[in-house]
Amino acid sequence: MNRKWKSEERLMLVAALTCCIGFGQLDPTAAQDFMRKRESLNVLFIIADDLRTSLGCYGDPIVKSPNIDQLASKSVVFKNAFAQQALCGPSRTSLLTSRRPDTTRLYDHNSYWRAHAGNYTTLPQYLKMNGYLTMSVGKVFHPGIVSNHTDDYPYSWSIPPFHPSTQKYKNAKVCKGPEGKRHANLVCPVDVEEMPEHTLPDIQSTEEAIWLLKSMKSVESPFFLAVGYHKPHIPLKYPQEFLKLYPHEEIHLAPDPEVPPKLPPVAYNPWADIRRREDVQALNISFPYGPIPDDFQVLIRQSYFAAVSYIDTQVGQLLNALDELELANNTVVVFTSDHGWSLGEHGEWAKYSNFDVATRVPLIFYVPGMTAAFPLPGQRIFPFISPFNNKVGELPTGLTRDVNVELVGLFPTLCQLLGLPVPPKCPESSFHVELCTEGTGIARYLNSDPTSCNSELVAYSQYPRPADAPKLNSDLPVLKDIRIMGYSIRSDEYRYTQWVGYNPSTFSANLSDIHAGELYLYKTDPGQDNNLYNNVEFAAMVQKLTALLKT
Repeated sequence: MNRKWKSEERLMLVAALTCCIGFGQLDPTAAQDFMRKRESLNVLFIIADDLRTSLGCYGDPIVKSPNIDQLASKSVVFKNAFAQQALCGPSRTSLLTSRRPDTTRLYDHNSYWRAHAGNYTTLPQYLKMNGYLTMSVGKVFHPGIVSNHTDDYPYSWSIPPFHPSTQKYKNAKVCKGPEGKRHANLVCPVDVEEMPEHTLPDIQSTEEAIWLLKSMKSVESPFFLAVGYHKPHIPLKYPQEFLKLYPHEEIHLAPDPEVPPKLPPVAYNPWADIRRREDVQALNISFPYGPIPDDFQVLIRQSYFAAVSYIDTQVGQLLNALDELELANNTVVVFTSDHGWSLGEHGEWAKYSNFDVATRVPLIFYVPGMTAAFPLPGQRIFPFISPFNNKVGELPTGLTRDVNVELVGLFPTLCQLLGLPVPPKCPESSFHVELCTEGTGIARYLNSDPTSCNSELVAYSQYPRPADAPKLNSDLPVLKDIRIMGYSIRSDEYRYTQWVGYNPSTFSANLSDIHAGELYLYKTDPGQDNNLYNNVEFAAMVQKLTALLKT
């Protein structure tokens, strides 16, 4: 396992923690309160990459996710949690700063918010300022310019973030084709022993995270450990034995695999990154609306589900270690994803849209003594469950909440749970404000009394486009090419999206310059296939929702 920094950082870590000041970067108030904080709850924050709500605990009848389901059985499960943009960098930056994409001014992967928008305080940075040892493993911040090529270290983290050494082979030609040659494919089950370094990135991340948890046993300060798994992000590369969980004949197409007839062209995601994979290129699919052949759609769905089960085993091993180290009784566990992923719904693949399949994410909160009773001595909380165990069955779902919530609210929620001062609400213009939140804390929904969850909330998402019709850069336009912004509202009743003119030079949307709109009634059209925006019967509703977007 690659730990280039580990030998020297291990000494730094032990020395700093012995001094009880968390690497000397705590503010004076936090230093004075350190002895009080040492009894605080820890946080294990787990974030998957491109994971939609295809999990057993979310009612998926196909996906085998026993370890995440076990976590859910002792947690509160938010059934309707939404990302603020269905793209890795903008979503993660929004989540970790508690600011929306229009405030981070990040819609692509080409800028660092501290230099580009404002010196915003992040969730791990705030915890670090308040006496927490903060650690990052894998993909937490989006790597590269988005996080200043350092994962925002040293602002956010007490020690340098860990990235698995094998991630550099992400797009390498390691996928075995039927002719025996190696390719850079979309569908890529592999023999792990044949991979570079004989391992995979998420396996390395689990090993590192467990090593850090073991190190925390002798540490008196509370910790925040963020673990970011790379899968099921493409390429769909995972240990080939997970295919056995999903026989080809049991996999079906999406329930709505056709492009909806009333879908505005600007709303369509032409999945350009999927088209660049060698196995997809070989299909010679016409751009932008040519469908993937049915048999290959089944292969993609099969491999996506297998990759989810692979991640479930990693989560299970991590939670098992937390349990065995007797840390589960004083550690909050949060499990989520940066956004969802289309698996053929609306004729679309990948993310890059405002539909539920792209914006809806799993969000699970385990709070010891709150969402589940403290265990009896010797009782296990999170024993590892193999997905290959024939006895794996349904677990109780835990407490579920149907209320609409947003990832931008995670920052204030954790502050509420940890007993820290909740950042104030941001003013209308907050580029100059370092610490504030544009989200709403949801700790009140962790109460076991379901009557506490009657509030009507809406969730907001957005996505940029370069033009009214699909182009090769429609999925991921760089800032200078953005001409249209799609602002979307999701409530219990509807999904409403309005596509309006956008000026990238001034970072401003013209809400009066309407290019297209979408209105879906969620309860009768949960798949969001019948666009009612131009239906005169719903003109008053469209007018009302348009006004809501302007507030």
